[in-house]
Amino acid sequence: MKLKLIYPRWEKLPGQTTFNLPPHGPVVFAAALPEEVEVSFTDENVEEVDFDETCDLVAISTMLSTQVKRGWEIAGRFRQQGKKVIFGGISTMLHAEETMEHADSVFLGEAEGRMEEVLNDWKRGQLKKVYNFMGKLPPVEWAGPARRDLYKRALYNHKGVQMVDLFHASRGCRFSCYPCAVSYLGGRSFRPRPMDKVIEELATIDNNRLFIVDNSLAQNKEWEIQLFREMIPFKKKWISHTIEDDPKVLDLAAQAGAWYVYQAVYDTSDYIRERIKRYHDYGIGVEGTILLGLDNQSEDDIRRLIDFLLNIDLDLAEFTVMVPFPHTKVYDDLIRQGRIFDFDWNHYNAGQVVYHPKQMSAERLQELYEYAWTAFYGEETQESKMMRLFTRVMMREMNEGTYRPRDRQLINQSFGKTVVRKIAV
Repeated sequence: MKLKLIYPRWEKLPGQTTFNLPPHGPVVFAAALPEEVEVSFTDENVEEVDFDETCDLVAISTMLSTQVKRGWEIAGRFRQQGKKVIFGGISTMLHAEETMEHADSVFLGEAEGRMEEVLNDWKRGQLKKVYNFMGKLPPVEWAGPARRDLYKRALYNHKGVQMVDLFHASRGCRFSCYPCAVSYLGGRSFRPRPMDKVIEELATIDNNRLFIVDNSLAQNKEWEIQLFREMIPFKKKWISHTIEDDPKVLDLAAQAGAWYVYQAVYDTSDYIRERIKRYHDYGIGVEGTILLGLDNQSEDDIRRLIDFLLNIDLDLAEFTVMVPFPHTKVYDDLIRQGRIFDFDWNHYNAGQVVYHPKQMSAERLQELYEYAWTAFYGEETQESKMMRLFTRVMMREMNEGTYRPRDRQLINQSFGKTVVRKIAV
C-alpha cells in the first residue's frame, strides 16, 4: 500500500527570521509503520501538496495548533476524492474533538507497535473513528531511527546554509510547567531511550548539526552524563533545551558539541545572570525563551525583564505571549474565569494575545510583546545574531575537520565577505 504523509503549513510570525527545519514527528511516525508500507512525504512549509498524487491512505501529522485548520482543509480535499484520512500528532491530541469532524480517523498517543492494527482495520474497511492510546505508552525502546530518508534535503536551508536535523534521546518530562501540555500528552515520567538505540540513530544521521528536541536534558544527571560521553566521538554540533546546571555536566556537554541551548528566563535574578554566564564559560551559546503575560507580571515587570535581557549577554531571545492550549491548566483556569476571547486556532501562535491578562489589557500586552522584539533586536537583527552563532559553530567544525566548504561559499554569496573572514580567522 502507498501512504501519503503530510505536514501542513502554518503562517510564520511577522518580523522574525523565517527558516524551516525538517519536522521530526512525521518521520518518527513513519518509522513505526510496517516495512511493506510505501511512504510519500510532503512538508507543506517547503513544497506544495500534490492532491492528484496516487495513494491509498492519507495521514496528516500536526504539531502546532496553528496547523490544525490547514490540516482540516487538506483532509477535505482528499476526502472529496474518496480517500480515507487519518490524523495524528501533538495538536491532533490537543484538538481531537474538532479534528474528528474533518477526519475518517484520529490517532491519539504514540504510534510504535500500534500501526499494524490501524492498517489492518483500514484494509478490512473497518477503520475506527478514534484510536485512543493516551496514557498507554509503548516501551520507549520500540522507537526506531526516524525515517530521515523521506526529507527533500535541499529544501531545508537558510540562504544556502544547511539547517539542523531533529533528534530525540528521551521522551516525557517529570516537570509540569504551568502553561505546558507535555504532562497531558505523555504523562509526567522521564523515559530515556536505551543508549544503544540512541547511538544507533546518531550513526544514521549524516548532518553534522542537530537539535535534540527532548523536553529537557536536565531530568536525570547520570543519564545526561552518559549521553554526553557517548556523543563525543560523533563530533556533532547540537542545540537543546535546558542542560543541568553542574560544572561536570556542562564540561561534558561542551566536549560533546553543545552549540547553544534554549534557556527559560523568567525573572531578573542573579541566578539567571550567573546561569547564562556559566553556559558561556563553557563555550555554549544561549537563546533565552521569555514568556510574557503570566498573571504575576505587571507592565513594569515586563519592562524590567526586557531591560535585564539587554544586559546579560544573551546570544538570542525568543519572546512569546502565553497561549492557553487546550488540555492545559492555564486553559482550564482561563476558561473557568471567562478570560479567553479568541478561539481561532490560527491565532494560537505564541505571538497573538487571545485572552484577557490579569494586570493589563490584551492590547497592552500585545504592544509589550512587539516592543520586546524591537528592543532586543534594535541594534542587531535576529538574522545577524543567528549568523553569529553559525559562524561560531563553523569555526569549531573547521578546527575539527568536519566543516563543509560549500557553506562558506554560500554564506559569502548571501551575507557578504565579512562573515566569511571571521570564519577563516
